[in-house]
Amino acid sequence: MSAIPYTDDVLDPSVSLLQLPDVAKVLGLVVTRVHQMLRDGELIAIRRDGIVSVPEDFFSGDGIVRMLPGLLSVLRDGGYSDAEILRWLFTEDDTLPGTPIAALHTDSAREVVRRAQAMAF
Repeated sequence: MSAIPYTDDVLDPSVSLLQLPDVAKVLGLVVTRVHQMLRDGELIAIRRDGIVSVPEDFFSGDGIVRMLPGLLSVLRDGGYSDAEILRWLFTEDDTLPGTPIAALHTDSAREVVRRAQAMAF
């Protein structure tokens, strides 16, 4: 089994994180399935204070934010590293309701994906 992928912690310390066992509970999965999701690129993890975690904003009440896995794929295909993706997702944008990750939780989700597609090509 390969190692669990994670990137540098480029997020503001105020960004709330979930440890992998907590992600598994939120999603109703076993933790090894969360590890596979990270390997498959469906989520991005960081290592903060020696603990591999996922941003809490990646989840809504019923699981992973709807368009997140596809958005991550578009940005990676466009050559963005996981650290660059996280910076973009959590950087305030005056033309959106807050940050791109916050906008994914609203009716602006399609606009976030459209912008990612434009950035990636």
